[in-house]
Amino acid sequence: MTSGETLSRRSGSGPEADVAGIVLVTHGGKSVSTAATSAVQPAVLRMVPVARAIKKALRGSEAVVLRPRFEVQGWNGDQASPAAHLHRMLDGIASAFGPVPVILVGHSMGARAAFRAAGHPAVTAVAGLAPWLPPEEPVDQLAGRRVLLAHGNADRITNPQETWAYAERARRVTSVAAIEIRDGEHTMLRRAGLWHDIAAGFCRLALDLPADPTVVSVAVAGASGDRQRAVL
Repeated sequence: MTSGETLSRRSGSGPEADVAGIVLVTHGGKSVSTAATSAVQPAVLRMVPVARAIKKALRGSEAVVLRPRFEVQGWNGDQASPAAHLHRMLDGIASAFGPVPVILVGHSMGARAAFRAAGHPAVTAVAGLAPWLPPEEPVDQLAGRRVLLAHGNADRITNPQETWAYAERARRVTSVAAIEIRDGEHTMLRRAGLWHDIAAGFCRLALDLPADPTVVSVAVAGASGDRQRAVL
């Protein structure tokens, strides 16, 4: 399902248009590719259980969880293709739903797109799971946003050290929760439940919903209070 189809089906009057918040769960991709995405490619499917966990955690809150699919598979240098696409989605959400808080939760390239688009006025919070955040990525657009960065120390696809460096830069403009996942790798299949709990807990906090008194929730809420990262 494309982002446009998702929005058009949820826009207009009626109970679906009256929501407490919107979560966009964005998938990864490639450095360079103009090939169209597919609903069955691994990067897209990887976010299905993440979105499901978030939706379960937000049950009863009148928040909407959407899992849009980027138009093309690659970042594509200065084109920043998924970030541009995500910005258009956010414009569509603002038009269809009005001033509701939007939370972005992205994996890998989808996290880079989420952080790049986080300056959109609709966005109130952004989370990156095993994100791709090279040294040149800007941070000023994060001012005033709730931010979470989670990365596994066994990731061999994206660089955890670049994520922690990004967190330090971002802390100049906002508070940042940073969580290191022991033995966590890029696909988020190892210790999958922990990845899901972190994403779900962050979304509850971002929507000001009560957090469960678990180690994960404490880490998500408390890691932003200092300059260290929690290790789970």
